[in-house]
Amino acid sequence: MKIAVKFFARYKELAGTAATITELADNSTVSDLLSALEAQFPALKLSPERTLISINQEFGTAASALANGDEVAIFPPVSGGSDSQKFALTDRPIDPDTVTRMVAHPHTGAVVTFTGVVRDNSEGKSVSALEYEAYHEMAIAKMKQIADEVHEKFPDVVDVAMVQRIGHLDVGDVAVAIAVSSGHRYDGCFEACQYSIERLKEIVPVWKKEFGPDGAEWVEGDHNPSLQ
Repeated sequence: MKIAVKFFARYKELAGTAATITELADNSTVSDLLSALEAQFPALKLSPERTLISINQEFGTAASALANGDEVAIFPPVSGGSDSQKFALTDRPIDPDTVTRMVAHPHTGAVVTFTGVVRDNSEGKSVSALEYEAYHEMAIAKMKQIADEVHEKFPDVVDVAMVQRIGHLDVGDVAVAIAVSSGHRYDGCFEACQYSIERLKEIVPVWKKEFGPDGAEWVEGDHNPSLQ
């Protein structure tokens, strides 16, 4: 059977390609696929602890069964109006006020907005710029999932929007903006906004590369949704 494979972030660089088609025996698992990819691309080291897998845009594990025609994405732990507007990736500058207006309605009395900005340092190292990459289709799906989780956990929340920047960002640029609205300020609005950014960092497939005096390095997180 044939499996369509996509590589992201450092795995794309190590493989030297963004996508490939791999042939496997029937009834193969993700583990079999990882072994085949390591043989095909010797620079790849796909340890289950540091490699995230999605099968048709849903997280999988090494034991997950594969079927002919599946699309499998290989990536590291993430660092990271209409639905198409409220949940978006963009290579253009983000205006937080625009994101805020997406969730402001006549019946909402509170809007909390989180704005993430590129800073000039990270863990004691100087940073001159960032580069963000995303698995677009899955990222949008996971943003919508987070919004569903917010509505379930914070039933008084009215609306949610989140926009993530991709591509090259300089120090001071807005990397992400999340806005949450509710009827009143005490209706879980603050908590829901914090929950949204924490979940975005956990499950939305977006990665960043940091540029500094010593070169460039991909930054990866420690959260692996497949192991929960």
